[in-house]
Amino acid sequence: MKKIWWPLLKSLSELNGISGFEHQVASFIEKQIKPFVDEIQYDGLGSLLAIKKGKNPNLTVMLAAHMDEVGFLVSNIEDSGMIRFTPVGGWWGHVLLAQVMVLTTREGNVYHGIIGAKPPHGMSPEAKNRVLDMKEMYLDLGLSSKKEVEAKGIRIGDMINPKTEAMVMNDSDIVMGKAWDDRVSCGVLIELMKRLKNVETEATIIAAFTVQEEVGLRGAKTSTYQAKPDLGFAIDVTLSNDLPGGPRMDTRLGNGVALSILDASVIAHHGLVADVEKVAKDNQIPFTYDVMPVGGTDAGEMHKAFAGVVAMTLSIPCRYYHSHTSLVHLKDVEMTTQLLEKYLIQFNAKTLAMLHASKFKA
Repeated sequence: MKKIWWPLLKSLSELNGISGFEHQVASFIEKQIKPFVDEIQYDGLGSLLAIKKGKNPNLTVMLAAHMDEVGFLVSNIEDSGMIRFTPVGGWWGHVLLAQVMVLTTREGNVYHGIIGAKPPHGMSPEAKNRVLDMKEMYLDLGLSSKKEVEAKGIRIGDMINPKTEAMVMNDSDIVMGKAWDDRVSCGVLIELMKRLKNVETEATIIAAFTVQEEVGLRGAKTSTYQAKPDLGFAIDVTLSNDLPGGPRMDTRLGNGVALSILDASVIAHHGLVADVEKVAKDNQIPFTYDVMPVGGTDAGEMHKAFAGVVAMTLSIPCRYYHSHTSLVHLKDVEMTTQLLEKYLIQFNAKTLAMLHASKFKA
């Protein structure tokens, strides 16, 4: 599996693209996927739609994976040369201090810095034990004045990302990188469209690489209105429940794709869940169930579009996302891809009619 997946996933992980700054990621994905699809489009926010035409022009499936990652923006440059920053997406203060970051200017120049704060020496035990507010932190570029910083072309609004080299963990099938949320799913869609290139499907398949998911599922809304799908899948990561002290649930690294039943943004379409279950069982693809009453995925906007779109989320278990380093298992990545491939090959207008009818059965 490493031969198939690792070069692509490593490249995706190491790209920098927080919400609203996804252009570097989109450019890479367009080059990777263009040979396997019939058309490339962009919506008004910058989401990339890669389109494979099907036999039935009136049947469309949209698959959504978001390109953006959590990160920061420069919010102020102090006279001392220290950079104050504001988070873009969810961060926990515990994971930030002493981490190496990359600051990218509007011109594309890159500078490295370290997140610092007031040292703990002399602090009270209460002060040492609390989680620092990000307002108390700064990015130290090793420059001694605001003038030096500005001379580098650094301005308020510039992007800040974690500096993380993706790697395979100790010759296993577990891989480490930043931005697996949700670049690992972007990799799934690229590989999926490659596998479907010479396969005739009834439905037109649109792989939507969305923007600004981490700040409110924004790209999912605009790209859904552009794609006008009859059926939608969001592909994203979810918590891996295999950590000491964590809940004893089956969704964990290496256990396969997780069928998301519920999150804070969407309740999965019951008929679609049942149909996906059947395809997984028929093809001996391992899967688990995911119930997470917090967070959301692109399905949260997809299912509300127009008069309602049949939709659900397929999730890849992930440890430590929304941090500098997270872990996924290549088996789960492969099983997610296989399940989508098998489902899309057999999906047709009759299946869609069945799914619509199932929503109204007692």
